[in-house]
Amino acid sequence: MEAAHEADIPVGAMALEHLTGPARGTITWLRGPDLDISLSPNRLLRVSEAGPDTSRDDLIARLHHDDDTYEIMAPEDQPVWVNGARVTARKLVHRDMIEFGDTGPLTRFHLYREDHPGRKMAADILVDGLGYLRVSRQPVAVRVYRAFGGLFGRLMRETTRLFRIGVILAIIALLALAYQQNRLNVLLQQRIDSGVSRLESFAAVLARSREEALTRGDLKALNQELGRKLSSTAERLTVLEERTEANARVIAESRPSVVFLQGSYGFRERSSDRMLRHAVNDDGRPLISPMGQPLLTLEGDGPVAARQFTGTAFVIGDQGVLVTNRHVALPWEKDANVGALADQGLEPVMIKYIAYLPDHKTADIVELVRVSEEADLAILRLADVAEPAPGLELADSPPVPGDEVIVMGYPTGLRTMLVQSGEDFLEELQEVEDIGFWTIAARLAGKGHIAPLSSRGIISQATPATIIYDAETTHGGSGGPVLDINGRVVAVNAAILPEYGGSNLGVPVAKVWALLEDAGLL
Repeated sequence: MEAAHEADIPVGAMALEHLTGPARGTITWLRGPDLDISLSPNRLLRVSEAGPDTSRDDLIARLHHDDDTYEIMAPEDQPVWVNGARVTARKLVHRDMIEFGDTGPLTRFHLYREDHPGRKMAADILVDGLGYLRVSRQPVAVRVYRAFGGLFGRLMRETTRLFRIGVILAIIALLALAYQQNRLNVLLQQRIDSGVSRLESFAAVLARSREEALTRGDLKALNQELGRKLSSTAERLTVLEERTEANARVIAESRPSVVFLQGSYGFRERSSDRMLRHAVNDDGRPLISPMGQPLLTLEGDGPVAARQFTGTAFVIGDQGVLVTNRHVALPWEKDANVGALADQGLEPVMIKYIAYLPDHKTADIVELVRVSEEADLAILRLADVAEPAPGLELADSPPVPGDEVIVMGYPTGLRTMLVQSGEDFLEELQEVEDIGFWTIAARLAGKGHIAPLSSRGIISQATPATIIYDAETTHGGSGGPVLDINGRVVAVNAAILPEYGGSNLGVPVAKVWALLEDAGLL
């Protein structure tokens, strides 16, 4: 029995390659016309020249040289399998798989001729392993274990050093790839977890919106307050209008041009155009998490998860053109959830955007025309200008510190208008089944209660970038006009500075002129 060194094998040589058993990985060369093959107690094959006795207890097969190969012959009581089939006599061909006895080893017959290369290739070793899996009669688990164990061992012993180095490098590369893939999976899971957290954050915003919505208890409280006296905001309006005839004239003339904006937006999946919706049960009722937040999903047909908002705009010209803030026209830009939802393939989209003009009974659809990339400004347009409102006049020059200004708008949205609507309207509203965000505004308009509030202040600072004044306002008043004592727009109300006790910021009118020119509206 010799080791498998096959670099210089003569043509016509024959051998048995041991694939299993104690001699696995070695080769027994076959020389002589007739050979006896016996099996030792430890399952080791012995090959010797044939003797006259064919009834030996240890004899399992005899090889008879026939032409350029051997014929294998097996006694009736000794099972021998060739390529998985039991035989008593068979002429062997190159690469036959021979299994000797129920417990004997599995071997492969090799006939080295010019068309049978002597050097063992990796593909040959792989074929041997697959052949063992196919013809062995051992249990499947044993076959698999031995096949893969032998395959790896032979690849390490019988292939060239260059091949072994290549295999090691490939294994290292696969391990590195597996590690990198695992890292990517971890990062992806972290992003998914972060996305879920941001989605829950958006759900929390919706939950707060639901909590901020008007309830019947709110209407009752407003009615009781109105029964005692008007809110302090309404009282300031009365005082301002009575203070001087000039201020009263400016407010009265500008009032029809100050628009109340209502809108809602949601998130849409870019790849499928599916909207983010409320998850609902079988009865169509929205599902709420244990934290009290609505559950959101892209599946199903539940209500769209819409974020509602209000704001102010004002009319210029006679073509239904409106001026407001950019953050009112694109309200999602200040939504902290947008970035995380964008990472999940979602984009914000306006669902509904309408405007109410004072003294108009119905709403008009609003369209976006242009937003400024330099200032908090945007231009909108009313889709239907059948009943155009008078446009406000834009000032040609900025105000100076000390100038008096009037700020008009809809601070606090619907609540302030409800306060001004009167006791009869509030009592009527409490009898209505639907008191939702859109319905209340429609009813206020129907009764002629859409009207802006006004506050007076003094310019404290004026620069090309911003106008600062102390007129009182709050959220919902963004986008309203800042008027001088002649009723001309000198700025667009944009933000409040709570740390300075009522100071507000406005965008100078010069930037409004620039945006109108850029939009081709001059």
